[in-house]
Amino acid sequence: MSSEEPTLIRAKVAQLLTSTDLVINRGSEDGVEVGMKFAVMDPLGRDIKDPESGDVIGSVAIAKTVLKIVRAEARLAVARTFRTKQGLNIAAIAGLGGERSETLRSDERRLQQMLDEKDSKVNVGDAVESYTGEFPGMVLDF
Repeated sequence: MSSEEPTLIRAKVAQLLTSTDLVINRGSEDGVEVGMKFAVMDPLGRDIKDPESGDVIGSVAIAKTVLKIVRAEARLAVARTFRTKQGLNIAAIAGLGGERSETLRSDERRLQQMLDEKDSKVNVGDAVESYTGEFPGMVLDF
């Protein structure tokens, strides 16, 4: 098994097709394959400051959304959103069923709450990057 990192593919949103599908300007000629995952990136990311010194200690990449490639042609690919959100049901409301992630209780504003609403919208020209496994930054809630 190779320990090489997969090649990062950078692209741009070329066209919005539907509320779940878009086209990127890279295709099979660039190494894009059906099933690959891509993130539509916020161009700025966010700097993180040390609470003790106030110094910037790094930054967090922010994805507006994450997508999977459903069709790859030579010079373009169609990508589709794939995250799902479960609707409310009585068992979930009563806490009787389903798996839930632990949440962080805090009075502090979370990074997502600090972002401008317009920054979360996907637009033609937005940067898109491939990734493997879990996205290594923050993905905006939907």
